[in-house]
Amino acid sequence: MKVNSKNNNPVFNLNTVDPEDMDDVLRKIQNSFDIRLVNEDLREVKTFGSLCDTIVEKVKHKNGDGCTTQQAFYKLRNAINATITADKELIKPQTRLSDIFPRDTRLQVIAEIEKEMGFKMNLLKPKGSVVFAFSLILGVSIIGLFFYPAISGVGLIIAAAGLILAGKFGKEMPVKTLGDLAEKIAREHYRNCRRTASTVNRTEVNEKVKALFVHDLYLEPSVLTRDSKFN
Repeated sequence: MKVNSKNNNPVFNLNTVDPEDMDDVLRKIQNSFDIRLVNEDLREVKTFGSLCDTIVEKVKHKNGDGCTTQQAFYKLRNAINATITADKELIKPQTRLSDIFPRDTRLQVIAEIEKEMGFKMNLLKPKGSVVFAFSLILGVSIIGLFFYPAISGVGLIIAAAGLILAGKFGKEMPVKTLGDLAEKIAREHYRNCRRTASTVNRTEVNEKVKALFVHDLYLEPSVLTRDSKFN
């Protein structure tokens, strides 16, 4: 980290982030705000603040009021009511997802709700222990190719198939409440969550971009400031 001479606070350097993870976040930002960031847009971006300014400039839609996370919750609530029989009084931000999506029907119910909403929530994940086990098999098999190619080839196939199936049929939910889920879809599907799709609440853009960086890159919110550097 560098130190900001104005206030003696450390300046976080985003170059420490894995480039592939950074590309994934930028891709999510483009999808969420329905914009396109090209090399020319990013060439002069030196800080996180300048990236946010570039994104705001790219968003050409009319400015509109209203909290997008709140609108995302209403959209989610309407999709749940249209898909399953649930007590409307129980569908609140603090409601636990496990109460709405029981494990035995979770895959089917969430697929139906996603169809109703018109986009993937990317809510379900495989168990960490399962991913670790197949990843371990994959790593050992890659090394084993130099010594026992036939056996290791089978291991590679098993590991790859296991990881694919784990991703497809995983039932774990990293977020716990409907409010958490509303925040997730508001940052990952911002435009799709707006009540009026032709509007954007410009005061929220920086907040949602920061939330994507913090969540997907596992950063502490306090270290990510407008002065955080890309080089």
